[in-house]
Amino acid sequence: MNKVYPDAKSALDGVLKDGMMIMSGGFGLCGIAETLSDAIRDSGVKNLTVVSNNAGVDGIGLSRLLETRQIKKMISSYVGENKLFAQQYLAGELELEFNPQGTLAERIRAGGAGIPAFYTKTGVGTLIAEGKEVKEFDGEKYIMERGLFADLAIVHAWKGDTAGNLIYRKTARNFNPMMATAAKITVAEVEHLVPAGELNPDHIHTPGIFVKRIIEVGTGKKRIEFRNTRPRPAA
Repeated sequence: MNKVYPDAKSALDGVLKDGMMIMSGGFGLCGIAETLSDAIRDSGVKNLTVVSNNAGVDGIGLSRLLETRQIKKMISSYVGENKLFAQQYLAGELELEFNPQGTLAERIRAGGAGIPAFYTKTGVGTLIAEGKEVKEFDGEKYIMERGLFADLAIVHAWKGDTAGNLIYRKTARNFNPMMATAAKITVAEVEHLVPAGELNPDHIHTPGIFVKRIIEVGTGKKRIEFRNTRPRPAA
């Protein structure tokens, strides 16, 4: 089975449809599948539900799908510095399901593990618990959270092989490994693509069985979300 595709457009061919749920890895600008998200934007698919920690920053990554109004709902834990994300939500133009960050991570992990729901203390007695089942275990209250399983997951890895095995680099790992397991189809973009068998098995984070399609994007521009500088003292 050939998993390698020449570009993002071909890797997503036949996969995208209106109203689907997409998981998008990354945290801020770290480890985001920017090439694949741009291809989703260019496809024109709409009414999407997107699961992502946040939506990047204005003009980059998922924010470009917000610009074209292709996202109907975000399932996230952080709006952060994305002004467009906040504006659309406050104007009632974008649905938002807020999750504590650990809860979001566990919902994704649970979905990938075939666990439909779990109980957590996080959010008990707050707005997070509204409308959710509450149970008591050993004298403590817990709320039930549902696992998440998407139609498509897009992830970014540092290195991959032609069999779909992936290695993430440092903090760019973030949500990517969990999301790679929690979708019907996972498409990966990698900076470096090598022949199958070249990766050290002990270093692989995502086994190739989870990855259906893969593209090589090279080493892109390393964007910095915040740059703080101060004047150098006079010599």
